[in-house]
Amino acid sequence: MTQIMVIIAAAHLVYCPFTKVEESFNLQAIHDILYHKWNISQYDHLDFPGVVPRSFLGPLFISALAFPFVFILQCLEFNKFWSQYVVRFILALCVIYSFKKLSNTLSKQFGTRWLQWFIALTVTQSHFMFYMSRPLPNIMALPLVLLALDGWLRNDDKSFILFAGASIIIFRGELALYFGILLLYDVFTKRITIKCILQIAIPGGICFLLLSVVIDSLFWNRPLWPEGEVLWYNVVLNKSSNWGTSPFLWYFYSAIPRGLAASTFLVPVGCFLDERARKVVLPSLLFVLLYSLLPHKELRFIIYIFPFLNVAAATACHRIWENRNKTPIYHFLSLGVAGHLAVNLLFTLFLLSISGTNYPGGAAISHLNRLARHEPTVHVHISNLAAQTGVSRFTQIHPNWIYNKTEHLKNTDRDILKFTHLIVEGKSKFATNLKPLSVTHDIIDTIESFYQLSFNYLTIPPVKIKTRPALFILKRKDNYMDILEARPDLFVNKVLPDSEESKNDVSLEERAPLATDENIIQPEFVSHEEIEKSTEKNDGDKAVPNKKYSRRVNQVTDEDNLENSEVIVEQEQIVPQEEKKKENTIKKIYKKINSDRLLKKLYKEDVPKLKSKEVDEVVKSVKKEIGFSTEIRQKIKGISVEDKKKPKEIKPISVDIKKLRVKQNIKKIVQKYKRKKTDEDYQPPVAKKTIDVNEEISKIEQQIVDIIESNPHIINKEFIKAKLSETIKQELINVLASPSADVSEFKMDDFEESGAAHQVEETIKKVEDEEAEGAVQLYDSDEPDKGHELKLESEEELESDVSDKVLLAKKFKKATERLDNIINIIDEIVDTIEIVDEEGTERMVHN
Repeated sequence: MTQIMVIIAAAHLVYCPFTKVEESFNLQAIHDILYHKWNISQYDHLDFPGVVPRSFLGPLFISALAFPFVFILQCLEFNKFWSQYVVRFILALCVIYSFKKLSNTLSKQFGTRWLQWFIALTVTQSHFMFYMSRPLPNIMALPLVLLALDGWLRNDDKSFILFAGASIIIFRGELALYFGILLLYDVFTKRITIKCILQIAIPGGICFLLLSVVIDSLFWNRPLWPEGEVLWYNVVLNKSSNWGTSPFLWYFYSAIPRGLAASTFLVPVGCFLDERARKVVLPSLLFVLLYSLLPHKELRFIIYIFPFLNVAAATACHRIWENRNKTPIYHFLSLGVAGHLAVNLLFTLFLLSISGTNYPGGAAISHLNRLARHEPTVHVHISNLAAQTGVSRFTQIHPNWIYNKTEHLKNTDRDILKFTHLIVEGKSKFATNLKPLSVTHDIIDTIESFYQLSFNYLTIPPVKIKTRPALFILKRKDNYMDILEARPDLFVNKVLPDSEESKNDVSLEERAPLATDENIIQPEFVSHEEIEKSTEKNDGDKAVPNKKYSRRVNQVTDEDNLENSEVIVEQEQIVPQEEKKKENTIKKIYKKINSDRLLKKLYKEDVPKLKSKEVDEVVKSVKKEIGFSTEIRQKIKGISVEDKKKPKEIKPISVDIKKLRVKQNIKKIVQKYKRKKTDEDYQPPVAKKTIDVNEEISKIEQQIVDIIESNPHIINKEFIKAKLSETIKQELINVLASPSADVSEFKMDDFEESGAAHQVEETIKKVEDEEAEGAVQLYDSDEPDKGHELKLESEEELESDVSDKVLLAKKFKKATERLDNIINIIDEIVDTIEIVDEEGTERMVHN
């Protein structure tokens, strides 16, 4: 039966050979021990130490076992990636060896036929076999945990306490909770005394503590106890919750059912049928219950209890199968326990197929190693997502290549041009963050990763695994220097110091120099900001971030917020029409995402060939991706929900732009007053005598002063306010309130363009019509002489009224027109404004 476990473990290893960020420390440490040996200065953990330190004792033990096989591979000139298979397989063998010892002990209590069920349950379940070869700290401790449980079952107090102490002090401090429960049970049942515990635990604990402190301090170049710092960080400071939290009962309704699959339903049956099963299951479940108090939860944290839970499930299967011929009910149940193994196997294959699509970084580096294998010199930059999902030093198989994992390098930084190849994050090749690179680089490969599951009960199988692009492999164009000279606005003028250049296992002497790296021009550019979001999960579990590559667990978005609109326009001009149309379609979808009906209509109009079902799927996926309306508005602006909570970034805006904004705001006030005057129907100036001109002037002046006061970056506010009060007020009074304004020099042609001329013409025509009508009525009077007399008096009055009205209308028009002169005065005053930022430099202003 042990051979079956070896074969299944090897199958999991071959199908998913890559590792994730949680496994990176141990895997990189094993690589460095095997290849750099005592040259600790070349070790990866010195450049990427991670959030908390980990012990080197586990990697040393695995490296010692793997060294002969790795040496043979080196002699046969196999590349380093084969060594990764070797070290992971040896770790799996260590777990299988410990599991075999535990199984033999259990078989003595439950029987050999029971053992067959126990092994069958274990190999058909997913997570225990999947994690068996993964260099996680929990799996490094797992062989010691299984040996300790074996000693506890055999009543071997010394083996139990020593193995338990080693696993707690060196690898996982939280195991003190599990083994403490078992010790309390032994003390309660008088299987062991406290004196015996102290006699074994104190000297053993001191030895293990000294071993960890001495060895790990040597590798970390400072005195430390790694697991002590981990306990302080996770338990005392409770900072592990920064990497995600789960509900209190998450282990019971999610982790355990996924780990045991269909066997979960048999655990309570086994506990009911056999007291021996209850003895091992209840302490395990109590450990999970107490451990649930920590908000950050992952399945691997409780993987040690799965063998004991399977003890109860195997007991139920054995009892039912042995009694299958006694009654029809048992016969029917026996078919169920046999069939549930097939269900477990199908579930395992399903999860394994998902896991195979969940390591885009490993697939990307493998594809690049194959695509560029004939190129003599390659300088590749590995993005954070790639480093978190499969890239390790074992995958850096070309000794003459330079592998760079510099963090936070943006796609518009000029340093990106130093690399001949890039592994870049992105959801599509039309993503915003790939626009600058599309000019200077060619996409040579696309790597997809797991996206979601779709269910269709009319197909076989009814569940479909959907993937989407996650990483792109780019190659720098040969003529990139010519492109850079023609488009100096594509990349930011930024040069990283040498200290930020990431080190790797290739020595400086072995690196082939790039002739073009020294000739890169450094133009001036407008900077941009990267926005990060979405979560990258590890096979259904929350991934613990590692500073080794990046502290981000969430998948990075492809929508950068470029601040220079001119750059965006120039970039869009070089995008093909078809690509630009697709991009515009997505923008429209974002804006109308709240309405399925509008979204479907919009998508059908832009992509008419899509069928209704396809449109429905697009709508559903887009809505799910974007989220709620608040997130939509933020996404359109290029701001994620997480970044919305952060303090606003500082963006470079020129002083001229700031002055222009102040000027425009002041102009709006005056132009609003101007429109108010010109849009009103003309009334005789007599009706406007009650208007307080000074009040109108004060309103305009106060609004302009409010604009200046509200701007925290204007330092000569008092001077500007005084100048405005002196010049604008005097000008307005002269224009609007002067009783002796001379308007004789103005003609209708002087102000026809402003629209006021039309009003004046209508006024004059109206007055002339009234004059003519009055004259006709007077001539038709019954008393001709009186009518002639009245006509003369009316003509004199009308001439006087017409003259006054026309004069005042022209005067009002002149006042309105000369507001333009006031705007020019305002422009001159605004030009004297001195604007600075909070640090006192005339260069930056807050958003």
